[in-house]
Amino acid sequence: MEVILKRDVKGTGKAGDIVKVSDGFARNRLIPSGDAVEATEANKKMVARQAAKREEQYAAEKAEAEEFARKLGGTQIVIKTKVGENGKLFGSITSMDIADAIKEQTGDDVDKRKIELEKPIKETGVHEVVIRLFPDVVAKMEVRVEGGGEE
Repeated sequence: MEVILKRDVKGTGKAGDIVKVSDGFARNRLIPSGDAVEATEANKKMVARQAAKREEQYAAEKAEAEEFARKLGGTQIVIKTKVGENGKLFGSITSMDIADAIKEQTGDDVDKRKIELEKPIKETGVHEVVIRLFPDVVAKMEVRVEGGGEE
């Protein structure tokens, strides 16, 4: 019997897959538990429509992320903080500090979890920061750390 999986089923397939399983497994386990529905022509068309809709939404979100990446790409953010001897900071600049500075200086919201720091920023100067806006869309921007802040 062919069924369309509603959820991932270990050893059988992933959600949205049309798989062939034994009649007993389908009728006694998959369909009653809500993990699958029978693969009728109407259900197959519905799955195809849902897949097309998901793909369309993914493309729209990716295009939006690419536009935002272009906007952030040439930007330089300035963060002022307390500095000790030889340009060393008291503490370090975190992704939260960078997200707050982006919001304050450009008005754009960036989730701190999307900001990737290779290592903590612990000294003054210009540092390149990578912001992963979408699985395969990244923006690189510069963060200039200066002394003189009151943090």
